[in-house]
Amino acid sequence: MISRCHACCANNLITQPILPAASALSISSRFCCDARGTNQLCNERISKVLFDTARIYHERDRWNLNLLLLMPDHLHALIGIDGRDSLSQIMRDYKRITAKLAGVQWQRNFFDHRLRHDESLAEKFAYICQNPLRAGLIREQQDWPYVFIPHSEFRR
Repeated sequence: MISRCHACCANNLITQPILPAASALSISSRFCCDARGTNQLCNERISKVLFDTARIYHERDRWNLNLLLLMPDHLHALIGIDGRDSLSQIMRDYKRITAKLAGVQWQRNFFDHRLRHDESLAEKFAYICQNPLRAGLIREQQDWPYVFIPHSEFRR
């Protein structure tokens, strides 16, 4: 059995942002919960809120989401933005609504990495998908249920 992450990479389902080229940014972002080391995110109720909100942001063009992967105390997002809103504003709004709906206590800031022209979106995608395996949370990559990829055949 192959993982949803691997299937997306193998089938070229990872999309570059469909945005005006001059203003498009592909960003790998990570933001953490206040209580590091405790599981705030990896449960059915909270993951549903986080994934549903991410899907709505994607459908309403707040961001172009390629991947959202939850870890127990932080999440990784691989997104594209078009520059209408600042990255800080988008992340602040996402954290604010998910805190209200799911009770997640986020740290104030977040970490971001803008992908350079020579960086592969597919390689960053695959690297993020391997985080639960590298952290020793699972034995096989396909065992991790807390991943959202906005392509219908790979939704949980």
